[in-house]
Amino acid sequence: MDFGVVLQNDPPASRVVDLAVRAENHGFSHVWTFDSHLLWQEPYVVYSQILAATRKVKVGPFVTNPATRDWTVTASLYATLNDMFGNRTVCGIGRGDSAVRTLQGRPSTLKELREAVHVIRELANSRAVERHGSTIRFPWSTGSELEMWVAAYGPRALQLTGEVADGYILQLADVDIARWMIGTVREAAERAGRDPDSITFCVAAPFYVGDDWEHMRDQTRWFGGMVGNHVADIVAKYGSSGSVPQALTDYIAGRTGYDYNSHGRAGNDHVDFVPDEIVDRFCMLGTPAQHLEKLERLREIGVDQFAGYLQHDAKEETLRVYGETIIPAMRESVRATS
Repeated sequence: MDFGVVLQNDPPASRVVDLAVRAENHGFSHVWTFDSHLLWQEPYVVYSQILAATRKVKVGPFVTNPATRDWTVTASLYATLNDMFGNRTVCGIGRGDSAVRTLQGRPSTLKELREAVHVIRELANSRAVERHGSTIRFPWSTGSELEMWVAAYGPRALQLTGEVADGYILQLADVDIARWMIGTVREAAERAGRDPDSITFCVAAPFYVGDDWEHMRDQTRWFGGMVGNHVADIVAKYGSSGSVPQALTDYIAGRTGYDYNSHGRAGNDHVDFVPDEIVDRFCMLGTPAQHLEKLERLREIGVDQFAGYLQHDAKEETLRVYGETIIPAMRESVRATS
């Protein structure tokens, strides 16, 4: 199992770069950031600094969308970074949440998402692609490599993921829900004639090492509110039962609204509707032993990477414990069972 860390591009950028360097030194393979240009600083500028300060980690957005950037510009950013630093980028992409809603926009359609995945992937892999009736490519790009990882919750989005994605991003660490989501993506891949094992499965959630459960929950309850934005869209489209696990939909019954000014931040003042049970299920909390137990369960259902959100008050300590204890233990466990 690989490990990633998810950061916000809060100023100063030097702080984000420092955390990325610490993550690499502690054995993390991926450094992801939010991509919401009104709420935080521009990620691709920060990626260039992270790549210059590190040796091996891959960087990318968690997640970008087809609506707020021209697809050819997005592809050019990746191809340029790959040319400068080697093939050390990955693109996480979804329909769009905070980046579009803060502009009073709407998430992209699944058709737009499918097309964007194709255009960005072809161009950023130094290949030609059809766009607006013309064949285009980057004449300066050779040997660039980029994987497209799709973030999805709803049934149709999961189907699209299985059909076209190189990786699947699930933003919650509930084992039962993850099992259902991963299984749905794998089934869609098989129906499309793809090898499900060719897809990388990534589960992402806030991670906090400690034993003060009240404090850990306070620091990570924001995540249930963030996930609730996507779940609310699913419930509006499909209803509250049948199409997705009911455990994913029940908790938003008390949701009254969402303030994107507090998006992804500890101490979020409008996520009281998220119960403790959901925080515990969706997040990765507790002692190192409790983290290891849950990570093992996720690995057993096919998770290839756990990406931890680091939006809380124990950033360095969480990275340290993972680097010194949890990541080595997981690697030893994999070796013992392989």
